[in-house]
Amino acid sequence: MRIIMFTLLITAAIFGSVLYTSCRLDKCKPINCAHQGVCQGGTCICPSGYEGPNCETVTRDKYIGNWRVFEKGSNSIAAQYPLVIDTAGRDEAITYVVIRNLYSYFKKPVRAYVDGENIIIPNQRLEGKMVFGRGVLTYNTTYTQYATITMRYLVQDTFTLIKDDFGYESAINFSDPSVWTK
Repeated sequence: MRIIMFTLLITAAIFGSVLYTSCRLDKCKPINCAHQGVCQGGTCICPSGYEGPNCETVTRDKYIGNWRVFEKGSNSIAAQYPLVIDTAGRDEAITYVVIRNLYSYFKKPVRAYVDGENIIIPNQRLEGKMVFGRGVLTYNTTYTQYATITMRYLVQDTFTLIKDDFGYESAINFSDPSVWTK
């Protein structure tokens, strides 16, 4: 009986020490986070502008390309037109993009930035108008090359102060957001 108890005790001690040391392994040791990402508890924490399991993907890349816009503003008729989202430039931050042909009006590119699934147009004055807004990107889960941005933005004439709203102030004027498809 003593031998059995002694064997059980030794077996439990060995099992406990193996379990203890296996729990203390560095979960970040086999992980290499790109672009100055930091591993915490086995998961990469990515800097702004990067995503993916190892911070290997540039966030703005999923926005870059040709889009088809479908919209009707609070002061404009229904319209369809092409739009391009492009990188802002070599010297710009990795989160910045430019939107070309926004509102089927602006000849100069409208500056914007991306933050995960959000695209934000900060308040800016271009060609006699003020523009700002924000949108949310969603992917087609079956065909990931296809995406949709539900964009809520507002364009205001700086002289007449007339607003054309695309879902930005929908609680006030019941306007619908602009829908961009890729």
